[in-house]
Amino acid sequence: MSNDREVLLKALEFHGHRCWASVAGVRAGLAALRVLAVQRSAGRQLHAFVEIGEDHGGMCFGDGVQYATGCTLGKGNLEKTPYGKLAVTLIERASNRAVRVSYKPTLAKRIAESAFMVKRAQGIEPDQIPEAEQMELVDLVWNAPESDILTIGEVFHFDREWFPELMGFVPCAVCGELTARAYLRVLGDKQVCIPCSGYGR
Repeated sequence: MSNDREVLLKALEFHGHRCWASVAGVRAGLAALRVLAVQRSAGRQLHAFVEIGEDHGGMCFGDGVQYATGCTLGKGNLEKTPYGKLAVTLIERASNRAVRVSYKPTLAKRIAESAFMVKRAQGIEPDQIPEAEQMELVDLVWNAPESDILTIGEVFHFDREWFPELMGFVPCAVCGELTARAYLRVLGDKQVCIPCSGYGR
């Protein structure tokens, strides 16, 4: 557990502030790794779908998952599914074995009544709240029994064909900016980026 605690603390540093949803994401990500019996993804060995969507207070869950699993936006192995839920499906690409882990509402009342969340509701930024109040909420979610806060599904087969990365960049013939080959468009006899092409995508 001490190693997991180190992952948690590094995840919170990566996230930028201490909050309950990012802790829930770390716990969900670590649980998914354990169930699939896989290591954190250094490359693209794993793929994650986080169901957080956009524009709500629990999106921090995504950063917790991202740090715990190693699935990141930059590696292209993290995708958002817009359901507004605190859930992740983690897939091992080599076998297409997958598991879905979701966060339960068990602690919702205690979280809402915490000093941290009361201050957040007043518009106070997370990093302006005393560290002791931040850590009180972090520890509430971190120390809760896994069965109280997570629903861990059965391992299942995820039906998807994985395509290799397309390597290489080419300067756009109009603006000169480097553009990944897959995103070049043909305009007359020139290879151009999407904004210069006039196409929507």
